[in-house]
Amino acid sequence: MNLSSLRGNSEATKRPWSVCLDERFSLIHRLRNKQCRLYSLGLGNDDNQFEISMANSGCEVHRFDPSIKSAHIQEGQHLWYHRLSVDWRDPNPAIAAHKLHSNTKKLGTILNEFGHQKIDVLKADVESAEWKILENLILEDVVEQIGQLVFEVHIHWPGFEVSGNDSTVVRYWYSLLRELELKDFRLFHTYKDLSKPQMLLKKEAFNASSCYTLSWVNTRWK
Repeated sequence: MNLSSLRGNSEATKRPWSVCLDERFSLIHRLRNKQCRLYSLGLGNDDNQFEISMANSGCEVHRFDPSIKSAHIQEGQHLWYHRLSVDWRDPNPAIAAHKLHSNTKKLGTILNEFGHQKIDVLKADVESAEWKILENLILEDVVEQIGQLVFEVHIHWPGFEVSGNDSTVVRYWYSLLRELELKDFRLFHTYKDLSKPQMLLKKEAFNASSCYTLSWVNTRWK
């Protein structure tokens, strides 16, 4: 499952970003044929070893980071950086851009603008915005254009624009995970980050973590 098995790179094991290389699914075949595409959503201070390893394996990698200085930067043959932030809504055209050097759009909008029909892997480390982004991908059926999801999820607080009492929030999280199952996404890898506080909705939780990395494969993906 881990890309280090392809590259022989022990550095890749330091971060829990794993992809499914099962022969029954398309990613391993698309990597071999140099037809893979990865989108990475995150912030500038993230470790980018995973993206570099995927690019070195022949995958077309697009990393979205609103902190970079240029609109688009190509680094090597297969790695691009874009000054874009992926959100769960498009900006209101009547309101000025939030920042001079950034742009915020929904993933579906970016796919259309880039002319990309499919993403083999979507990696997201977006500091608690992941739940609303995941909701948007499900509601707009964009998730069906994605072969694998590798999301860091945070459960120490409800997250951006998620409100209600604790049981309401947990039901909201569960409903999104259940929707992925109903769309034939199967969880194949989990990672519990024990370097983070043991918290669940601002309460101490024994042997838990406030942060998990969850990886799914779309079993319908062709």
